[in-house]
Amino acid sequence: MDRLMDIPSSAELKRVVVVGGGFAGLNFCKRLKDERFQIVLLDKTNHHNFQPLLYQVATAGVEPSSISFPFRSLFAGRKNFHIRMCEVLETDAETQEVKTSIGRLHYDYLVIATGCDTNYFGNKALEENTMALKTTAEALYNRNHILESFERAVDTDDTQEREKLLTFVVVGGGATGVELAGALAEMRRFVLRKDYPDLDVDKMRIILVDGKDRLLFSFKPKSSREAEDYLRYRGVELKQKTRVLGYENEVLRLSNEEIPTANVFWTA
Repeated sequence: MDRLMDIPSSAELKRVVVVGGGFAGLNFCKRLKDERFQIVLLDKTNHHNFQPLLYQVATAGVEPSSISFPFRSLFAGRKNFHIRMCEVLETDAETQEVKTSIGRLHYDYLVIATGCDTNYFGNKALEENTMALKTTAEALYNRNHILESFERAVDTDDTQEREKLLTFVVVGGGATGVELAGALAEMRRFVLRKDYPDLDVDKMRIILVDGKDRLLFSFKPKSSREAEDYLRYRGVELKQKTRVLGYENEVLRLSNEEIPTANVFWTA
C-alpha cells in the first residue's frame, strides 16, 4: 500500500517507530519518554502475549485472556504515543520509511523488536505436521488437539490407534519444552482420571526429545539436573542426544527409532 499512514505530524518531536510489541518492544516503549519523542508502535495484533505461559493455555491451565494485555490499556494516557495494528512489509533506510499493510510511515529512529519465529531447520514436513507454541492461536489449537485426542482415544476400539492418540511427544528441551512436558504430566496426574474415567490414563506416554546431552542447555547444569529429575519423577520419558528426522503419517522418525504418535509439539 502506497498511501501515507494517518499519524498526526509533530514537527517539534522526533518520531520513533517500534516494530513489535513483545517483551523487548514493550519495555522499550515503557522506558522511552513521549515528552521528548513521538512513539509509534506497530504490531500484527493489538495486544501483548505473555509467552512464558502459553503452555498453560495449551494444556487448559489458564484462559488466553489471563496472558493477553491490550496495548491501548497498557499505554493509556500517553500523549504522543500511537498504536497501529498492521504488518510491516519493508523498510527503506535511505528514505527512512517503513512500508506496511496500511501505508507508509516516516521515522527518525527505527527500532525492530520482532522477536523470533519457530525454526524447523528447513524441514517442511515438520512445519506442516507438528504443533508450534509461539502465539495464542497456536496454544488454543494445541489445546483443542489435545482434548480431541483424548476423546478419540475413548471412542476407538483399535489398540494401536489408542496408543498413538495417547502418545505425546515434545521436541525441544528448552524452557518451553520442559514446561509443556511437565504440564502434560500434571494433566495426566490430576485431571484425566477425573475427566476421563473410562480411559486408562496410565497408558498415556509423554516423551521429551532433545538433541543435546542435557535439558535447559542455556541454564546452569544444576537447573538441568533438577528439571530432568522432576520430569522423570512425573513419568516423562527423556530421549536426549536424539535428532528428529521427520514426521509423516503419524510416525515420528528419530535418529535411533520410530514413534507412532498423533501429537507432536515442536518447541525446538
